[in-house]
Amino acid sequence: MLNIFQEILYRPLFNAVISIYNILPWNDFGLAIVILTVILRLAMFPLTAKMFKSQKDMAGINSKINELKDKFKNDKTAQSAAIMALYKEKNINPLAGCLPLIIQIPILIALYQAFIAGFKPESLDMLYGFIGNPGSINTLSFGFIDVSTKSHPLAILSGIAQFVQFKTNKTSAGGQNDPMQALNKQMLYFFPVMIIIIGWNLPAGLVLYWLATTAFSIFEQSYLRQRYK
Repeated sequence: MLNIFQEILYRPLFNAVISIYNILPWNDFGLAIVILTVILRLAMFPLTAKMFKSQKDMAGINSKINELKDKFKNDKTAQSAAIMALYKEKNINPLAGCLPLIIQIPILIALYQAFIAGFKPESLDMLYGFIGNPGSINTLSFGFIDVSTKSHPLAILSGIAQFVQFKTNKTSAGGQNDPMQALNKQMLYFFPVMIIIIGWNLPAGLVLYWLATTAFSIFEQSYLRQRYK
């Protein structure tokens, strides 16, 4: 199982970041991480757009769902059946919004391994034959961030970016009873703090990936809000 994970996710991502690193004139590993992040997020954009639309559609029928909950409050089986029938009628998949989040979990694990092992000379043996071997990795990025070690300022910045993302996330048009709206309110402060706590002890390379993907999400959400007005 580990070999499958390594060949399907870890090795391709490791080779991708090294190939980007090789073509950058300054051999900046941090910049390579940012570029790889943008490529990954662009590849995931169709799924993200589907998730966004699903959230908007769910918000649009929220009042109807609440009516069904009140109507069948004493019969949970009938309530669930009525809600599922409503989803089918409106062609809404309530699980569609989960897929991009689920996909990111193995990617994060693979990137963590890539950033941890990627700075060791022996890890370069994982390179494909057509990827140039740089011999060694310069871990100093942007002139002041060592992506192989902890960076507390970067962890704090990542938490702030996460707060901004949640604050500006207006994908849901529902009211106070909207489950997504309620979840966003709960996560507004909790999740950014968790990002800081977790990022506090992680290599700066992984925190930089999360910061870059969060920043991308802020602009992506702004675009999708305009697209699905």
